[in-house]
Amino acid sequence: MAEKSVREMTERERRRFSLSAKVFRATLMGSLVLGLVAIVIGLGLYLYALVGQYVGEAFGLSRSTSIVVAQVVDTEPLADEVMRIYRSLTPEELAMTGTPDYREKFAHVTETPEYRRLNSILREFGSSSEVQDVYFAVYDQATSAIVYVCDPEDQEDLICAPSDWEPLEPRELNKFLNWDGTGQLYDIGNTEKYGLVCTAGVPLRNTAGELLGFILADITLGNIADGLETFAVPYILILAIVVDCLGLALTKHMRKTLVKPINDIAEAAQDYVNDKREGVPTADHFAMLNIRSGDEIENLSLVMADMERGLSEYEDHLAAITSEKERLNTELYLANRIQAEMLPNIFPPFPDREEFDIYAAMNPAKEVGGDFYDFFLIDDNHLGLVIADISGKGIPAALFMMAAKILVKTHIMTGLSPHEVLEKLNEQICANNREEMFITLWLGVLDLSTGRLTASNAGHEYPILKKPGGSFEVIKDQHGFVVGGMEEMRYRDYELQLEPGSKLFLYTDGLPEAANAGDELFGLERTLHALNAVSDEKPKAILEKTKEDVDRFTGTAPQFDDLTMMCLQYSGYTAEEGPQMKRLEVEAIQTNLEKVTDFINAELEALDCPLKTQTQIDVAVDELFSNIVHYAYVPNTGMATIFFDTEDDQNTVVISFLDQGIPFNPVENKDPDVTLNATDRPIGGLGIFLVKKTMDSVCYERREGQNFTQIRKRIR
Repeated sequence: MAEKSVREMTERERRRFSLSAKVFRATLMGSLVLGLVAIVIGLGLYLYALVGQYVGEAFGLSRSTSIVVAQVVDTEPLADEVMRIYRSLTPEELAMTGTPDYREKFAHVTETPEYRRLNSILREFGSSSEVQDVYFAVYDQATSAIVYVCDPEDQEDLICAPSDWEPLEPRELNKFLNWDGTGQLYDIGNTEKYGLVCTAGVPLRNTAGELLGFILADITLGNIADGLETFAVPYILILAIVVDCLGLALTKHMRKTLVKPINDIAEAAQDYVNDKREGVPTADHFAMLNIRSGDEIENLSLVMADMERGLSEYEDHLAAITSEKERLNTELYLANRIQAEMLPNIFPPFPDREEFDIYAAMNPAKEVGGDFYDFFLIDDNHLGLVIADISGKGIPAALFMMAAKILVKTHIMTGLSPHEVLEKLNEQICANNREEMFITLWLGVLDLSTGRLTASNAGHEYPILKKPGGSFEVIKDQHGFVVGGMEEMRYRDYELQLEPGSKLFLYTDGLPEAANAGDELFGLERTLHALNAVSDEKPKAILEKTKEDVDRFTGTAPQFDDLTMMCLQYSGYTAEEGPQMKRLEVEAIQTNLEKVTDFINAELEALDCPLKTQTQIDVAVDELFSNIVHYAYVPNTGMATIFFDTEDDQNTVVISFLDQGIPFNPVENKDPDVTLNATDRPIGGLGIFLVKKTMDSVCYERREGQNFTQIRKRIR
């Protein structure tokens, strides 16, 4: 196998690994294998026939000889006499077979007329054939030996006199003694005297049918090699010539019918590529080949011709398709830009408001998504928060999202509560919702002065809240049904109190349902772990690092759903407050009470506050500031900050007191019993009691190590 590609090869290497060379080598190898198989089969058949001929000749001779011997010679006395003497000998005497002393014991047998007649007949038959020896012998099963009775051999070293014996393999002994008379009786063995010998025989029996011995004929198979060589040499030469001619003819045929058409197709393909690269109008490169082989090669050329025509037609459509795709991509890009512009995307969004910090981001799964978020100031003291997930993806969901976003903001700006907005939105969507789309939506309104959050949930994910000094925790609010899912649905508001330092995290289901390559979900537990790992960061950093955790978890898995997150950090009025809020910071000592009163009265007079109401407010301010002076920093002193703000189109004033003293909640004190005489009532508590009675509301909070007390009073 070549390690280089065809284009990396030299011309010599290409010829070596070419299809033509491979066809030649394969044909040559096949021809050689075919020749070897033919030689093995031919020589094997010839050898089988030659051996069969030799066996048939030996068996036929022994059969003919046995017929004559049975009619002319009485072999029974000879066989009995030889076997009688043989069986009478001791093992030591039997071991002397072939010696003069041994043969002397049987010499009288050779003097009998029957022996001479038998010897003459055997000699006559042996000399008239190609066999090496014809003789009469007895197979003795008791000693597993062949005992010779008459062997007319002329060579002195090969003579087997009467009673000479040779040991036999049990295989040969059993074959001859148990012959059933069918087929040819023979055995082929390798002997020390004669080499490879075939012994064929026919049994001789007496009149009673008892076995006397066998007329045996031995023929050596050494001549077979000579005969095989005589046949093999011309056979192999002729076969080699035939195989070579066949291989050359086959190679030429394969090159003509296979290699050349394939090379023609390859050249046509290269011409097609070159023409395309140079911008030359293409012709029918493959149709002009005109291959008519009637096989797969012709079919390949026809398929390539069809492909060329199909590609030409495809190219005609490709420009239009590409143009259309570019138009769609442009529209999707513009839709993405429009959607991005529809969502708040400039941060910080309210740089002059330091009582809160907010950041949000949306990562659509497609070019445009169905999630959306929004935040906006309803008035100077209220912040609207929205996060939603539209069913479906792509442009339809984006269009639905834009309409829903506009409707939510429009309704909330009219002064409706969150649950009223959801009910109004559900009514409008259900009235004309042929596509049966729906929205999961969380809507909240945050009072920036108090941190009170009023919200309503329409089937959306649970919000996650972190209180100062705590960790992010899931707020399992009460869910309503999705917006657009069913007519006449009712929703409920609930409230959360955000203390300064609180962080609110809102998200869509694309966060907990983000999946990795193993279809494992990111989940709510990982979300909380990711948030708590960066809980001290600003909202922007929290969202960015949470997104990084999600990306590490999902890895190379594609984003399945839109992922939208929003985080709000509530700080309260601790720095530069809203545009209408006034502020005074003084040392918490009794002599500064006049500064505080003058500050408050100046603002009240500017609002044309009635004198009675102003007097009530002055008493409340005096009491609350005096509490800071006497209890916040004892025995030391510290700073106190007084905030002045208005609500309800300046019809209500809001005055707040902030100090860093020890925790002290004046509101929780039990009201004094004013029905008792002054002498019977406990000292203290009357000032705060008057504040509660004269003000519309009095509240206290402990915010990040600070005391925050606030009063409200409607002035008209």
